[in-house]
Amino acid sequence: MKASDLFLKALESEGVEFIFGVPGEENADIMISLLDSPIQFIMTRHEQGAAFMADLYGRLTGKPGVCLATLGPGATNLVTGVANAHFDRSPCLAITGQASTERLHKESHQNMNVIDMFKPLTKWTTTIRQPDSIPEVIHKAFRLATTEKPGACHIELPENIAKMECHLKPIPLDGYKLRRPAPDYKAVDRAIEILRNAQRPIILAGNGCIRKRASRQLKRFVEQTGIMVAHTFMGKGAVDDRDPHSLLTAGLSARDHVSEAFEQADVVITIGYDLIEWPPDRWNPDEDKAIIHIDFEPAEVDSHYHCQVEVVSDIASALWEINEHIGDSLKFDDPLLRHIRDHILYEIGFDQFASEKHDDFDADAAAPAHSDAFPMKPQRILRELRLLMDEDDILISDVGAHKIWTARHYLTYQPNTCIISNGFCSMAIALPGAITAKMLNPHKRVVGLMGDGGFMMNVQELATAVERQIPAVYLVWEDEAFSLIKWKQENAFGKSSHTTFKNPDIVGLSRAFGAHAIRVNAAAEFGPAMQEAFSIEKKPTVVVVKVDDTENKKLTDRLGRLIAH
Repeated sequence: MKASDLFLKALESEGVEFIFGVPGEENADIMISLLDSPIQFIMTRHEQGAAFMADLYGRLTGKPGVCLATLGPGATNLVTGVANAHFDRSPCLAITGQASTERLHKESHQNMNVIDMFKPLTKWTTTIRQPDSIPEVIHKAFRLATTEKPGACHIELPENIAKMECHLKPIPLDGYKLRRPAPDYKAVDRAIEILRNAQRPIILAGNGCIRKRASRQLKRFVEQTGIMVAHTFMGKGAVDDRDPHSLLTAGLSARDHVSEAFEQADVVITIGYDLIEWPPDRWNPDEDKAIIHIDFEPAEVDSHYHCQVEVVSDIASALWEINEHIGDSLKFDDPLLRHIRDHILYEIGFDQFASEKHDDFDADAAAPAHSDAFPMKPQRILRELRLLMDEDDILISDVGAHKIWTARHYLTYQPNTCIISNGFCSMAIALPGAITAKMLNPHKRVVGLMGDGGFMMNVQELATAVERQIPAVYLVWEDEAFSLIKWKQENAFGKSSHTTFKNPDIVGLSRAFGAHAIRVNAAAEFGPAMQEAFSIEKKPTVVVVKVDDTENKKLTDRLGRLIAH
């Protein structure tokens, strides 16, 4: 058997359904072997798009998404998407071709050290030196990519190795289910002791809470104890935002109502939380909180993150153990935190989920969510979008000003239904990412929300969506600026520099790719435009709406004046 054939057989044995990528000269043997494989090759228009598609596959399935590129520029083009998957804890396998081993020792065409390039961006990177090792290498990469905490791995296959004959090893290799460690009973007892002495505990639910059954046990913990939970951007949906214990989302750069909850808390229970999501100096600036750390790995060292106890184990198992020990013996009911939740719900236009009505809330703060003004207010766009989407439909937010608004204003009801990149935090994930999401969930509504800057960074993948007849919906937030950078510059310096640009005709450009496209010209047109987009079959739809970016600065100006109750 030729090595490239064995390589595909090994991928098949790991359950690979799709490979996203771009063909090249040095991965030609793999491409030819794919002709006889059940694995579908999704040819993208750029390797970065392929990596983002693999990233979303990993997030939504829990299995590594696979992307493929050739050597040199193909490999460098993969880097941003692979790094994004790795830092956002998404299992991913990047495969690159390489020059023949006979010329790797010297200056030669497109030859570069790809292994060293991928080292800081992956859990493991290696090259195939002899073909008989292929099954072991691939199995190790898949195991490492999915082991907590998940991330990216990389395998390089030199072109001359791919052509070699080899002996077929037994496939599949041992596929037993890996059991994660149970929590230490002394750590569990210490965590419960701290909770028994707490006056105002709060939960910070991170990215780990949406993986490995953790969400189910978290909900049980919250229901049993009454402790309220704030989510990081990447933890959204771990607890249903309609649940009266949800404080919605924490982590805005500016102070917000939920920041008041952390200021008043004496104990913070971090569950599946990565410091990369929301730095602890933002919510523990005085280093005075008792912290209970529950996660797959020990706590990162940080002067603002000094933990009183670390329950290091499978998160679901740790929460189950705590739930079993406390039973109904711990109950918290905090009027202040309920009031904070009600305040947020009122501002974003969902006060029907509030615990009670409050006459003292600021009507001006809630008005934009219902405004008929055009360009549209961000608050109204997200309120209407939430009302149009079913609870298990999927929204993928790109990175930009809309990411902040999405985190704050888009209620999330289930894990992995609002996906925000906030680890590596790369722009341009939403367009290719929505292709994967719709491929995996053809009967759900899938929306890729992006700014006009992010749209232009990966616009070429519209051709992929058109060719594959994938009816994802792309909502382009048009303000002709890199608005998040503009927003931050204005907050820091009172002015901005080199953040604005002129767009092409986005509707015309989208139609040129073969997509359906709609321009919204009034706030009242937004809902019907989205309904039309959802009705289109066998092609993507791009909906373009002008957004009032003056709301960005208004938000941080107002939040900066918030005073704890």
